[in-house]
Amino acid sequence: MSEYARYFTGYPANIVEQVLSLISNNKVCDYLLKKYPQAHTITSDKLLYSYATELKKQYLKNAPPFGRAAFKKQGDMITNALGTHTYRMQGKTRKHDLAINSDLLRAPEPLLKALVVHELAHFKEKDHNKSFYQLCCHMEPSYHQLELDLRIFCVVVAMGANPYN
Repeated sequence: MSEYARYFTGYPANIVEQVLSLISNNKVCDYLLKKYPQAHTITSDKLLYSYATELKKQYLKNAPPFGRAAFKKQGDMITNALGTHTYRMQGKTRKHDLAINSDLLRAPEPLLKALVVHELAHFKEKDHNKSFYQLCCHMEPSYHQLELDLRIFCVVVAMGANPYN
C-alpha cells in the first residue's frame, strides 16, 4: 500500500490516510465513478487541440500563440509526467505545445481539464509557485480537489483498474 503513498507527497497526513484507506479497501474505483460517472469524449489530438485552445482563449488571451496538442504515451503517470508543456520557435514566433499522457484518453473530463489547465498555466508561469497555482485556480476554481482526484486516478491506472475503459 505504501507504494502508492508517493503519489500523494506533500498532502496532509489525514488526506493521505483517507486515500490509502480507499485503495486498501478496494473502494477507489467506486469513489471515482460516484464522483465522475463517465469518461470524456475528447479522443483525438484534434479534439484535444480544440479543447485546450478554447480554454486558452477564455483565460489566457494575451499568452503567446498555441502550437500543438497531442495525447502521447509518457510512461508512469507520476514518475514521468501526466503532461508536458514545451515551446519551439517558428520563425520569430514562440509556439507552445502540449503533450498529455495517453492514459488520460479514458478519464473523466474534469480530470483532463485540471491537467490541461495545469499545462496552460505554464504559458505564463514556468515554476510551480504561488502565482502558478493562483492562475490554475482562476481557470478552474476546483483545481486543488481535481488535482488530488487526478492523482487518485493515476493510482487506479497504475493498478490496471481504470473504470473508464
